[in-house]
Amino acid sequence: MVKLSYWDDEAKEHIVSFAMEDWWETDFQAYFTESNATFFLQCIENTETLCLSIKDYRELCSKIPKMQHFFLEKSIAGHIAAQNRIISLLTLSAKDRYEQCLRLYPSLFQRVPKALLASYLGVSRETLSRLFVASKRK
Repeated sequence: MVKLSYWDDEAKEHIVSFAMEDWWETDFQAYFTESNATFFLQCIENTETLCLSIKDYRELCSKIPKMQHFFLEKSIAGHIAAQNRIISLLTLSAKDRYEQCLRLYPSLFQRVPKALLASYLGVSRETLSRLFVASKRK
């Protein structure tokens, strides 16, 4: 399990995403433009990571077209998830974001500390606790 986050000018962490087994995560802009990273990737559980340089990525894609298709499909799935997350942050209440996350990624609630979940959902730790209690009453 890893988290991808952004730190703002006030040193506040904003969690962009979590990645579980067989998911991929990177700072795409930094990777594909070979520029400085904007995002911070951190393991929050013991994690086996694989690293592929951009040079090796391009070589692999040119030599094995099926790999290019594989990478494209992974990227598309990630892009769709990111767009859905943006929509939820823009349009859903904290309660609805909590319920959506619980429905889509139930294992996060067992594996990720509550403070990180609160940051990911864009709520305080206290609000997350209230949402948790309220959901148990149903």
